[in-house]
Amino acid sequence: MGNRLSKIATRTGDQGTTGLGDGTRTDKDSGRIHAMGDVDELNSQLGVLLCEDLPAGLSEELLSIQHDLFDLGGELCIPGYELIRESQVANLDALLEKYNAGLPPLQEFILPGGSRAAALAHVCRTVCRRAERVLVGLGKTEQINPFPRQYLNRLSDLMFVLSRVLNRHAGGVDVLWKRDKAADQEPGAENR
Repeated sequence: MGNRLSKIATRTGDQGTTGLGDGTRTDKDSGRIHAMGDVDELNSQLGVLLCEDLPAGLSEELLSIQHDLFDLGGELCIPGYELIRESQVANLDALLEKYNAGLPPLQEFILPGGSRAAALAHVCRTVCRRAERVLVGLGKTEQINPFPRQYLNRLSDLMFVLSRVLNRHAGGVDVLWKRDKAADQEPGAENR
């Protein structure tokens, strides 16, 4: 997989291009670079979430996901290379089943929030959805393997489920969306 950098400030990107792992150069605003950046941002957000108090075993599972995301970035960095496998998607399916099993059914939409860890999981979810959208767009112009897209789709679902788990771990519950909240906040609503 490509060369590892020993010198960080190479100045080769000063003209708005960057090198890919196969030695080619591309514009820094290309779809491939956007996808790599979103995956990197997601990995960084998971790093922030890992600083929180988490249920037993979850830190190791999230660390494994960080390694997968690094692989995904590597796959994007080298066009035509395959690093994300079906087994990694299946691992996310297993985690979804594991963590969703103990949650009560949803009766309403939930708002991002509750505990700090749950809110951070929601941030990870939204960054993951963005990365997935960019990857889908990239797949319309370049050949992309199916497993990275599937991986991001499952991971965003897992982050939603984990937000609910993390609220309970902190002693709270989901923050429910209230359909009539806007009507309750209208001037004079208290006089109705």
